[in-house]
Amino acid sequence: MHVCVVGGGLTGLVAALRLSDGNHIVVLEKEETPGGCLTSYHRNDYWVERFYHHLFPGDTHLLSLLKELGIEDRLEWLRGTTGYYVHGKIHPLTTPAEILRYPHLSLADKARLALLTLRARGMDTESLDRVPAAEFIRTHLGPSLYASFFEPLLRSKFGDRGEEVSAAWLISRIAIRSHRGAGGERLGYLRGGFHVLVERLAEAAVRKGCEVRTVTPAGRPERYNGRWRVNGESFDAVLCTIPPRGTPQTGTGGTTGVPYQGAACMTIGLDRDVAEGVYWLNMKDPAPYGAVVSHTNFVPVERYGEHLVYLASYFNRALPGGFGDAMLADFCKRFRVPPSAIHWHTLAVEPRAGPVYITGYRQHIPDYGTGGCYRAGMFSLPNYPERSMEGSVIAGVQVAGRIREEFPA
Repeated sequence: MHVCVVGGGLTGLVAALRLSDGNHIVVLEKEETPGGCLTSYHRNDYWVERFYHHLFPGDTHLLSLLKELGIEDRLEWLRGTTGYYVHGKIHPLTTPAEILRYPHLSLADKARLALLTLRARGMDTESLDRVPAAEFIRTHLGPSLYASFFEPLLRSKFGDRGEEVSAAWLISRIAIRSHRGAGGERLGYLRGGFHVLVERLAEAAVRKGCEVRTVTPAGRPERYNGRWRVNGESFDAVLCTIPPRGTPQTGTGGTTGVPYQGAACMTIGLDRDVAEGVYWLNMKDPAPYGAVVSHTNFVPVERYGEHLVYLASYFNRALPGGFGDAMLADFCKRFRVPPSAIHWHTLAVEPRAGPVYITGYRQHIPDYGTGGCYRAGMFSLPNYPERSMEGSVIAGVQVAGRIREEFPA
């Protein structure tokens, strides 16, 4: 079987690995290195992701993949702390004492928020698919808790589409992040960065005979003489892992109407901690970014020799000119960082970084396909109602199983 995999992100590489035994698999990746949104920068003597990443204790398929690739010994469980930036002040919100001291929620609101966190893992998210998150929070927790806590989160994550996002996404988000102790959230990271995962995954696929062709954009797959042709080469099957807009219709159910949004993420190397020890700092005050993610308040700073910060922003339309400059200028002014404190900075922009989980989203999830044309990725069912590395791994495994069923050896 000769299969073309369009896109060398996590789903594409996992599918290629599962298909490579006894088959000729070709991965076409338009960038210089595979990995998709999991690619990294190489700075001095370390690697750091272009977009912040971590894994969760419940990511069983991802954890099994790390073991299969022989890198489970690089996994470490670290503490993820959180906070809110309100009216120019950082408020840590990790420990029970910090939450009780937070002045922008009443005691009753804090109790309702705690109860929702406890209940989230047992809630039926499918029944919430058509319920707006804003409506759910206002109805069940009250308008003050929505305005003070949830509305800024939805705005920072989805911009002007925040009010369209479903309660299914919100509850799933709360549930996946509910593995907290008194000292913070338990999150996983790989020593050396997730660059190690991408590298080992690609190497394992290549050892089995897979070709990974970088700097090779894929043309639109075309049906030709009962086979599929991509870039002039003939294949038995094509697997598209890029956003559905680039996937040919197969008529096998589902649609390609999954709405996507872009991400702009600035990474900054500097000589100080700006977040007072907090890893994930949500911005309630208006800013050109929704969160300040201090990587070295999560992973020990000694491994890098400098502090690393991400400024995270999502967008639904074209970015305005000079957006990166505006991000950096706001950050320096807001956190009183002089130019001399910044060692380097760079902006990563991905126009179609992930789905927008609007109400009714589930009906737009495409099937994996059949008849030689397949699709899988962040838009697949395992990444509903929240995308993750775990969901992308599962999608790669499942679509590879579908292809093997239809093209038995």
